[in-house]
Amino acid sequence: MKKLVAVAAIAGLMGSTAAFADAGADLAKAKNCLACHAVDKKVVGPAYKEVAAKYKGDKTAEAKLAEKVIKGGSGAWGSMPMPPNPQVSAAEAKTLVAWVLSQK
Repeated sequence: MKKLVAVAAIAGLMGSTAAFADAGADLAKAKNCLACHAVDKKVVGPAYKEVAAKYKGDKTAEAKLAEKVIKGGSGAWGSMPMPPNPQVSAAEAKTLVAWVLSQK
């Protein structure tokens, strides 16, 4: 019985991970993030895999990047500024950033 519960719990976690990945990717499309970014190559802005690598292990990255998604910023990746994205809510920014930071 314990084995069955453990298998069900793992299956549930795997399903929620897929849902999380879909939510992040869907938000990136819906909020036009992919106009300037791609997962694995530089477009106008850095590839999401580069962002994840740069901020790996940085416990403050999620909050900093979520703010940058909403307010914009410059200097972290060169001279091209990232424009503000006020149509992204704080919750959406958090989801987007968590998804970006999960890229490998």
